This record gives sequence, structure tokens and C-alpha cells, in this order.
Amino acid sequence: MTAQSIPLTEPKRETRKAQRHIITPEYPPQPGGVSDYSAQVAAGLAQEGEDVHVWCPSASGVSSPAGDSTGPIHVHRGLGRITPQDLKKVGEQLDSFPGPRRILVQWVPHGYGRRSMNVPFCTWLWQRARKHGDNVEIMVHEAFLTFDGSWRQYGAALIHRLMTVTLLRAATRVWVSTPECERRWRSYTFGRRVPFQWLPVPSNIGVARDEAAVLALRRRYAPDGGLLLGHFGTYGAPVLSVLEPIILDTAREVPGQPVLLMGIGSLEFRQRLIEKHPALEKTLEATGPLDPERLSHHIAACDLLIQPYPDGATTRRTSLMVGLSHGKTILTTSSAVTEPVWEQSAAVGLTPSGDADAFVKRLREVLLDPVERARLSQAARNLYEERFDISLTIAALHPAASESVPCAS
Repeated sequence: MTAQSIPLTEPKRETRKAQRHIITPEYPPQPGGVSDYSAQVAAGLAQEGEDVHVWCPSASGVSSPAGDSTGPIHVHRGLGRITPQDLKKVGEQLDSFPGPRRILVQWVPHGYGRRSMNVPFCTWLWQRARKHGDNVEIMVHEAFLTFDGSWRQYGAALIHRLMTVTLLRAATRVWVSTPECERRWRSYTFGRRVPFQWLPVPSNIGVARDEAAVLALRRRYAPDGGLLLGHFGTYGAPVLSVLEPIILDTAREVPGQPVLLMGIGSLEFRQRLIEKHPALEKTLEATGPLDPERLSHHIAACDLLIQPYPDGATTRRTSLMVGLSHGKTILTTSSAVTEPVWEQSAAVGLTPSGDADAFVKRLREVLLDPVERARLSQAARNLYEERFDISLTIAALHPAASESVPCAS
């Protein structure tokens, strides 16, 4: 070899952009908490330099069922009804990407069709890991049904556990929205060493600062200049079972106190309450569904949020995260599955779930104590920034993350 033929420098090697595949049962413009969460994660990972591919069912309002792309985020809407035929097609498309592929699955049992019993989907993921060497990570938003109620639910609960076993055989890591999910899933590893890590869900509503809009809302809903109570949620039957008695007790114990109901189902809930208790018409207001910016303004207009849950506050409650991210004074409820962080941080007012009397007593105390309201407000904001902000989620998921969020179980 002559001297002229010896390269003086190493040839430049192309650095392949890290790729991430997110499988989710819903994605914008589809509504839903998992949809919003998936979009936040996709955007955050893309900002960190990853090439993100989202695999989801088709959605109304999307012109091409094949999908769409926005910069480094590529949305593939080919999951269809998540049948074996749909999964075969998606698998063939996944195989066109360099392996081993990193797959992050957003898991809620009822999200993948077949009346929440889609065993073939779980088997397909296991085969992706076993035959194709794909790195499958599961983000557990909800664990599985309990053995309660009808024989149908017993059957579904049994199938859910079979699905859990299959998913755990596929998984290289399991992320959990609350440590309670880890407690429920851990025994189904059957000794297989699968790392679990707590990854609380962030707020899906950004803080939209507009003092004029907030002031106008306060004048509308609290025209006398008093404090405004608020509740944000979707008004499902379980939450209403604890929310309704609190609203009725508040109307009795704090006469004239205005309460603002926000979110899908709020108008219908207000109407039902007024039909049974006509006196509430003067103090109980509702917004119905709101776009994110207007919802943020309405949250900001409230002085205190009442957020009771039948199973207690947990870190998977996005409605709770919305209040925290806005730095609101919040009263909520606790149960056996409520994580220690809520009591340790003293960032929310806690009373036992299902005890409306205790809740309203604490509410009256906080309404009369501006110093405590200010403390709770600041503590809520601090807790959100320290433990729940979306940046912490991305730091844990991104391969270059220097530290992770410890599991609180």
C-alpha cells in the first residue's frame, strides 16, 4: 500500500437517529387521557432528538387512514380494530424499520377492543419480543378488573390476568402510573426479573396565562367578589357517588357558596342536581366541554378545587394533575391506594374517601383561612414541578436519561 493510499482521517460515520415506536389505543384528534398522554410523550421524545413513530387506530377527521407526519413524529393509523389481520399488517410495517425496535405500549385493558379481552394483541407483542428481538416497554395506566360484580366481570378479570402474564413475558421494563399498578402486576411475573418503575402522569392541560380572561370569569361566576369553588372531571358514576354528597353538604353548610363544574358531563350533572334540589340553581354553574385554553382560564379563576375520588387520590389522576400544575388549592380524598407522597408533601388537603362530613368540615376551615390556602397553592405548584412535570417523564424514558424516577412502592 502506498503512502498516498493511506487515509489521513477516519471516514465520517453516519449517526443513526434513535427511533421509538409508541403503540396506543387512542391519539389526537381522538379525545381521552391516554390520547393526550401519548401526544405529550411523542412530542417530548421528538424534542430530545428521537424519531417517533406512533401506531394507533384511525380517527374521524383524519383524511388518510394510513397516517400523517409532523416533523420527527410519524403517525401510522393502521391498527384498525386491532384484529389479528390488522396486527399482521402493522407487524410487517414495523419489520421495515431497523431492529431491534424500541416499542412503548400505552396499556389500558379496555383500550384495545374485544370488550377489553384482546389476548391476540398481547400474544402479538410477546412474539415481537421473542421472535424479532424487539425491546417492549409497557406503560400501565390501569392494571385489570377486580373479581367483583357479575359473572361476566369475573370472566373478564380472569382474562385480564392472562393478558398481564403474556405482557410481562414480552416486557423488558414496566412503567406504572401509580405504585398500586406495580403491586397488582408484580406477582404475575412468576419470578421473571422485570424492572418496574413509577412514572406518574403529568397534566394534559397547559397553563394558559390571561389575567383579563380569568378576571372576566370570576366576575361571571362569583359576582359578589367571594371565593369560587371548582371541580374538573368527566362525571362518571363512581366519582359522582362521592362528589354529589359533598356538593349538597356544602350548599347546606356554606349557604350561597358558588361552585363551578367543569368538563364533559358537567352540564348534565348540574341539570340532574337542580331537578332534585332547585335551590342549587343560583349557586351551581357548569361549563360543559372546553378547549384546553379556555379550561385553563376557568381552572385559574377558581380559588379552590374539590376533587374527591371513591378510590382516593393517586398519581394516575390527570384531573388532579391539572389542578396541581395550575398551583390551585386542592381538597381531595385518600384511601389505601393513595400514595404516601400526598400526605408527605402536604400539598393537598386530604380526608377519608366516602366521608362527606369530614370533607366539608375541612373545606370550611380552608375557606376561612387565607394563609392555609396560599400555603396549599404554593405547595401544589412545587410538588408538580418536582415530581410530575412532563419533563421528568421524558427524562426517564429517553435513553440518555442520567437519572430515573424511583418507584414509590
